[in-house]
Amino acid sequence: MTSVSVGELLRGGVPQIDAVDREYLLAHVLGCSRGWLYAHPEAPVSTEAAARYHALLMRRAAGEPVAYLTGRQGFWSLDLEVSPAVLIPRADTEVLVEQALLRLPVAATATVADLGTGSGAVALAIAKERPHAQVVATDLSAAALRIAQSNARRLGLGNVRFCQGDWLAPLAGERFDLIVSNPPYIAGDDPHLAQGDLRFEPMLALASGPDGLVALRTIVAHAPAHLRPGGWLLLEHGWQQGEAVRALLHAAGFRDVTSVCDLEQRERVTLGRR
Repeated sequence: MTSVSVGELLRGGVPQIDAVDREYLLAHVLGCSRGWLYAHPEAPVSTEAAARYHALLMRRAAGEPVAYLTGRQGFWSLDLEVSPAVLIPRADTEVLVEQALLRLPVAATATVADLGTGSGAVALAIAKERPHAQVVATDLSAAALRIAQSNARRLGLGNVRFCQGDWLAPLAGERFDLIVSNPPYIAGDDPHLAQGDLRFEPMLALASGPDGLVALRTIVAHAPAHLRPGGWLLLEHGWQQGEAVRALLHAAGFRDVTSVCDLEQRERVTLGRR
């Protein structure tokens, strides 16, 4: 049976797919790291493996996100399982984790709620960095919660529990030191929803009413009843929504309201203290 080399596969194929995507897909098929590919360009690849790689290339050329093709996405220091049931974790959301950790002392026992957890990215990153914290993660989607629970088990994080329901609804009577959320915040008629990776991601996790603020309004309205005095609410939002989210927090009686920028210096996370 004939074979081709790693280098030949990475150089050939579908030209519109960038080199990094090619490397991720071939590394996935071969069960190796991208670094191994660089070190072994002459390594033979079986016909069967090459066929699987080319099938993934064609799916990527049709627009499917690499994370869904490989079933994995890196976030923070975590390797997360993902599927089309969950939003693909993005680097911008690491700002939300950073701001949460700044308000959670390392050695202190604290209670944290992550609303709309999806793959569990934010909840699990916090749970890993603050092992004394007790984290609760909610999501309306049972399929998303299965992914998040699987990630927690694989990462060995036992200080997270999961509840199915809409935002804070399954947490009746509970109060927290900190609530975080990366809710849907794209306007329902935004043309970006029909472009790129967003076409393949769950609409429930992306769009939120005509102005993109429906979920944010709901969370801000209900969060005070679930925060201990002095507790924090941290919200990710669109880069043009900082002013609107600050206004929501002020109207709900939050103090110390401020917005934090992402790596591209766009307002990405707004927070306030009860």
